[in-house]
Amino acid sequence: MISSIIIFSLLSGITVFFGGLLAFFFEKKFKKGFLKEEIIHLFIAFGTGIMLSAISFVLVPHGLEKTHILIAIFLILLGGIIFYYLDGYIQKKAKHTAQIMAMLLDFIPESIALGALFAYDYKLGMVLALFIALQNLPESFNSYLELRSSGFKIKKLLIILFLLSFIGVIFSLLGYYLLSENPFITSALMLFASGGILYLIFQDIAPSLKYKNNRLIAIGVNIGFIVGIYGNSFT
Repeated sequence: MISSIIIFSLLSGITVFFGGLLAFFFEKKFKKGFLKEEIIHLFIAFGTGIMLSAISFVLVPHGLEKTHILIAIFLILLGGIIFYYLDGYIQKKAKHTAQIMAMLLDFIPESIALGALFAYDYKLGMVLALFIALQNLPESFNSYLELRSSGFKIKKLLIILFLLSFIGVIFSLLGYYLLSENPFITSALMLFASGGILYLIFQDIAPSLKYKNNRLIAIGVNIGFIVGIYGNSFT
């Protein structure tokens, strides 16, 4: 069991580094221009679809299984409120790292839930690992570009993203050891994370999808959501 948690949490986290590598090659290949901006926005849209599917098919449905509906409503609202204040703090104190901090805000609670889930629902744990991996890829891609525009050196930035890839392993193991015998807290954490992710989507991500009257970019959300549906079919 422990080896499975380490492997799947590592696979879900390594896309943080892969997203940075992809952005590195993308930056070298595409200079400033219309096509570059369109690809970036399409990637953001795809990530949004993945996040919505994670909420729709894993976090909320399975969070509701062990939680009373009124408690679930409170937790989703609480997640949104907490992320609202954290987002404001990040924008004020660490504006240049806002994207990477937003990625960690949903990566950490999801990783904790991942570790706890493996104890009593192996298949669901695998699906959540897939969602986290697909979600981290576009988020780290955008984080790399944001930090590069702020003056970060390439080598330093790739090292940071590589190290952050292993955060999921640490928090997944914590989730397994601390929450595996308490499905109520695991469910509560999933609902809380759902509220936070919903806030981030519609505050920070969705407003950036509209780009120079190109409506086609928003189809990326549909593509991401469809990928989520396919992933959920394995449960």
